[in-house]
Amino acid sequence: MDEKIQKVLARAGFGSRREIERWIADNRIKVNGKVAKLGDRISTSDKVLVDGKPFYTKKSTPRNRVIVYHKPEGVICSRSDPEGRKTVFDTLPKLRHGRWIVVGRLDINTSGLLLFTTDGDLAHRLMHPSYEIEREYAVRVLGEVTSQMLKNLKSGVMIEGQKASFDEIVDAGGTGANHWYHVILKEGRNREVRRLWESQDVKVSRLMRVRYGSVKLKKYLRPGKWEEMDDSAIGLLAKLVKLETSD
Repeated sequence: MDEKIQKVLARAGFGSRREIERWIADNRIKVNGKVAKLGDRISTSDKVLVDGKPFYTKKSTPRNRVIVYHKPEGVICSRSDPEGRKTVFDTLPKLRHGRWIVVGRLDINTSGLLLFTTDGDLAHRLMHPSYEIEREYAVRVLGEVTSQMLKNLKSGVMIEGQKASFDEIVDAGGTGANHWYHVILKEGRNREVRRLWESQDVKVSRLMRVRYGSVKLKKYLRPGKWEEMDDSAIGLLAKLVKLETSD
């Protein structure tokens, strides 16, 4: 069955459909020796070049894959690092086709759940603010937290000219100067969880993402380890972002 070029390439992990549409507009894709146009469809018998490199649709495209990874502190989310630091890509399974796309980065001092997928369209939607995918974090806060601070964090504070807030804050207990909270928000702006707490003059002493959408970080998955999601779990993720399997 013929499918649109952007759907086939996104499914193979080249990027999101929107990104591939821009490649088509920039004449970066050829089909059977001719420059592709928006709206073109391809079948398993077509020969596709992306930036002059072959992508043969006659080779069966592997099913979309998603893995859950427990990121340790001290590891970065880049594919490579000039300083030689460990990256989250170092221990991922090797792919014969496509590439792993990270969903929702974490900074070097934050641990917890990361998703990787070979499906560019799924990755794009899971990160796009319009789909309002929940991210849940376990936060250890150093300093006294008052009821007024919690009210401020839920009603919203200004961070670099933009209003930010938590959708939910749950007291998770603790003793001494440190106290744990679970917070939920639907955005993935850089260091937003830390910045929200710091706006109330308290310090985040530990931060871990424990849930992304329908995926929870399982207790048995140790830092630095990963596991692959089954088709039913991937289907739940796709449903969250209204991703249809049909064209």
